[in-house]
Amino acid sequence: MTATPIQTLPTYARRRRRARPQWRRAWRALRTLLDDPDATENAFEVIAALEPDQLERALASLLAHPEGRRLFLERPALLPRLCDRGALAALPEGSLGRAYLAHLDRFGLDPAKLVRLDRGYAGEMGTEGEVERWFAERVSLSHDLWHVLTGYGADGHGETALLWFSFGQSAGLGIGFLMLGAAWRSDGGRGWWLYLLRAWRRGRRAGCLGALPYEQLLAMPLAEVRQLAGIEPPERAHRGGVRVDPLSQL
Repeated sequence: MTATPIQTLPTYARRRRRARPQWRRAWRALRTLLDDPDATENAFEVIAALEPDQLERALASLLAHPEGRRLFLERPALLPRLCDRGALAALPEGSLGRAYLAHLDRFGLDPAKLVRLDRGYAGEMGTEGEVERWFAERVSLSHDLWHVLTGYGADGHGETALLWFSFGQSAGLGIGFLMLGAAWRSDGGRGWWLYLLRAWRRGRRAGCLGALPYEQLLAMPLAEVRQLAGIEPPERAHRGGVRVDPLSQL
């Protein structure tokens, strides 16, 4: 594969004018998602309605990072690695890959599902090209890897906390709308909001997770990957919080 010259890549963030937010469309999708958290496609609907250039800007941010540029030039395929359950099961106990497999089994998840949903918005999000498609797929697949790295489960509380963590990583109107809506629906009082603020701060203080070479990290101990990523360990981050995913202690 011939890589696109790095000097041309920052233009991704300025390739088109930013569309006006479609608030009614976003509100309808958010209400549907809050009523049925399994209707994951509505999260993509909110992003498409409020921030269709999100991935372009995220790609530009990735390319501003030295490790992100190296990752882009190699453009490894993450989906086959995360779908190979046999290879994941053969990894050392306590590794990122084994914890990821346990996460999939516990919550009945399919790593390809988010990729399929994301592809439905390829035209609207401007991710039809080969480069953009690779990046969009990687972003979708990173979602459950972030669940494992943070220790936030894939239940309602965990998804909400991960949204706040993600906003700390990259901000964005779409993620902001989702995180506030989810937090409002699951409001558990002052302690809950403090827990979410800590999740946001945790994401803000972490390194650039989008630049991590996950393919190379799956066999590493989960604790070491967290340290490499600059993620505060769950035993400290979740102290006094709502819930700690037992898998996070691997």
